[in-house]
Amino acid sequence: MAHLLELFDSLRLAMFSGKGGVGKTTLACAFARHWAKRFPEEQVLLLSTDPAHSLGDILQIPVHGEAESLADLPNLKVQALDAKALLQDFKTRYGSVLELLVERGSFVEGSDLAPVWELAWPGLDELMGILEIQRLLNDHLVDRVVIDMAPSGHTLSLLGLREFLDNFLKALTLFQEKHRVISRTFSKNYQTDEADTFLKEMKAELEAGWQLLEDPNFTGCLVVANPEPMSWLETERFIAALEKLHIPCAGLFLNRILTDDSDGDRLSEQAELVEKFVHLSQDLLLVPQFSREPLGGEALDVALQSVFTEMPKAPEKLTVQWPEQYGPGFSDFIEEKRRLILVGGKGGVGKTTAAAAIAYQMSQRHPESKILVISIDPAHSLGDAFGCTLGHDPVHLAPNLEAQEIDTDRVLEDFKRDYLWELADMMAGDDPDSTMSIAYGPEAWRMIVTQALPGIDEMLSLLTVIEYLEQEEVDLVILDTAPTGHLLRFLEMPAALGDWLAWIFKLWMKYQHVLGRTEFMGRLRTLRQRVMQAQKRLKDPKHTEFIGVFQAQAAIMAETERLEAAMAEKGVSQRYLVWNRYKPGQQAHFPKQILVRLGPLPRTISALARVAGAADLLFESSASSPRTPEKDRFSTPSR
Repeated sequence: MAHLLELFDSLRLAMFSGKGGVGKTTLACAFARHWAKRFPEEQVLLLSTDPAHSLGDILQIPVHGEAESLADLPNLKVQALDAKALLQDFKTRYGSVLELLVERGSFVEGSDLAPVWELAWPGLDELMGILEIQRLLNDHLVDRVVIDMAPSGHTLSLLGLREFLDNFLKALTLFQEKHRVISRTFSKNYQTDEADTFLKEMKAELEAGWQLLEDPNFTGCLVVANPEPMSWLETERFIAALEKLHIPCAGLFLNRILTDDSDGDRLSEQAELVEKFVHLSQDLLLVPQFSREPLGGEALDVALQSVFTEMPKAPEKLTVQWPEQYGPGFSDFIEEKRRLILVGGKGGVGKTTAAAAIAYQMSQRHPESKILVISIDPAHSLGDAFGCTLGHDPVHLAPNLEAQEIDTDRVLEDFKRDYLWELADMMAGDDPDSTMSIAYGPEAWRMIVTQALPGIDEMLSLLTVIEYLEQEEVDLVILDTAPTGHLLRFLEMPAALGDWLAWIFKLWMKYQHVLGRTEFMGRLRTLRQRVMQAQKRLKDPKHTEFIGVFQAQAAIMAETERLEAAMAEKGVSQRYLVWNRYKPGQQAHFPKQILVRLGPLPRTISALARVAGAADLLFESSASSPRTPEKDRFSTPSR
């Protein structure tokens, strides 16, 4: 109903986010069209900050890095953020002054810094995303902006960049203050220069942008969720995190609501979960499950007009029914001596359930082997899949199975201690006995390296996995990865980190007579060797295998095709694709992979029972009926 959407008329910036796969992009596209029709005299921009966006798949048009108007709505422009292009624009505008500031705060010459712009930056998508949002807000280039954000974990990384950018500017200010002190030493009068102007203007622009992002009359995060347990748990955490960041949550769209009694099991679970969602947001809008996926402008317009607020009644409790087992299934990864299994795909397709099920089955079949399943998604849900609380330290779920959710803050602290503090001191390049050095040099560089730049998740997760594989104490590691775009970034980390270390080595070779630190450079060389070895292992089909997960939806299947091509280009082995929520009669064409089909799992059972059932259904030669946890050696810690 259109009047329900009037709640958001006062907003100028609407950010759609939530757990992967809940329908963020569909609703963002529909909402942008709604605004363009409701405010025909205003210019509306629909922008995606997701590196693996699907705007084009939903709108059924090509979408590029340049904003282009829709044919039927000329006042609505659509754009996919191109982080690399934005970085080049940023370099053109600010590159010379940034190089000047860093030169003033370190031992390097400006020419030494030029290669940095060509390196792969951790967190480039988030960094360029927030800077582009800031630019749009400050320059008033459009009247209203709708942003299709990345899944919740990476949305929080983007919105959490305030501290990083503030501290980065403080560090640059210290570099400039050092220059001022030196200048005044030789000349009583100091003349402000382009660096002073840059620092003043950038600080003012960022502050103005943050004020708008925190203004509930201007900005609203519209959270999208599904009536499913894992979506509920992640949404609860996400809204709490938004509150800590002072980002206003304007409302909650609960998508794919079943309105008939065709699936009593699902309807029963849905009724229980909707009651929980009601307590999260006063402005709760329900979006029905459509028989056909809304694709293209006309279907999207109809979809958004179908929102409602009154919940369907729940049926009587029904008997649990499991889907049948469809062949073929997975082979035995332990018998094949695989060491690393990567499970990935578009957000919300069932990656975590598949990863948990693989770990479960391998631990059951091989009690003599040690299995470790790790979540490297910043919005962890591995614990939700097992029905228990997980953290950074591995938790025993069975005598031979451990699970953990990487805490990048913990890993970053270790990385700082082992490498970054000394790297900061080295980059400062000052005499440690000098008063000026203590006041301006290492302090500023430590402010820079202490920041957890988004994207460092992938690098630090890689180092953690390397350690487990090197120790030879684990027979099989299963990674529950972040959604597609950030999974690809994880796979690019070995080459990216290797390039950064190579640049540092080049600097050291040039200035080693000043720097010394031979032992430290030896440790960095060892780190680079380990990273390069990890890259070889990722491309060794006898060692590593990628398993994609997808569902029978147009946007998901299109992204799965792109992911398959990307994996082939990166040389990562992919034998299997899991077709989750498969229903007989559905068709998919992936001739290079074995399709392992998994039907819809029962809803009104425990999380662990669902994982156990999925484990049996996914593998060859499993029991004819799913086991229950009570028959196994499994015991999960309570929440």
